[in-house]
Amino acid sequence: MDFDAYARTGVDLVNARLDDLDALRALFPDEHAWMRDEVAERDLTIFRRAQKRLRDVFEYGTSGRDAEAVTELNTLLAAYPVQPRISGHDSSDWHMHVTGRGASVSAEYLAGAVWGLSVWLCEYGSARFGVCADDRCRNVYLDTSSNCCRRFCSERCATRSHVAAHRARKRAAVSDQAAAPADESLTPVS
Repeated sequence: MDFDAYARTGVDLVNARLDDLDALRALFPDEHAWMRDEVAERDLTIFRRAQKRLRDVFEYGTSGRDAEAVTELNTLLAAYPVQPRISGHDSSDWHMHVTGRGASVSAEYLAGAVWGLSVWLCEYGSARFGVCADDRCRNVYLDTSSNCCRRFCSERCATRSHVAAHRARKRAAVSDQAAAPADESLTPVS
């Protein structure tokens, strides 16, 4: 069972725009086309509610509030219980899924996402749950860096933030030079 893949579904959900049913359908990759086909309007409300609660888990982890992250994940585990099953297309492709196929789309997806994030927290700690440091973004991510130092969800956000900071420093330096008094030794004597 690929717990990291399940954890990434939690990240994908938190970062998704869930404006309508079509936006929710876009969340499901091709290997889960059946979810795209079966998702219903009632699932949209459930996904939105879970999205907010999972964002809270990332906020708690990022701010060092481990106990609160654990409490929220435990509550979500109770709401979306794992019911493992073996699945596959032939005898060489057996693998585990976290819920029975009879479950709703939201129950199956959320059970996997919550389970994956819970395993991730137990394995790596909640400090590995990140919220992008770029205020214009605020996407969440799982910090897979070797020294737990990641601050941005992507290279794009890191570059954009660093360029903005560089430009702000340049503007400040120009303002400081303009505000500084002129050197008196260069002033012409009358």
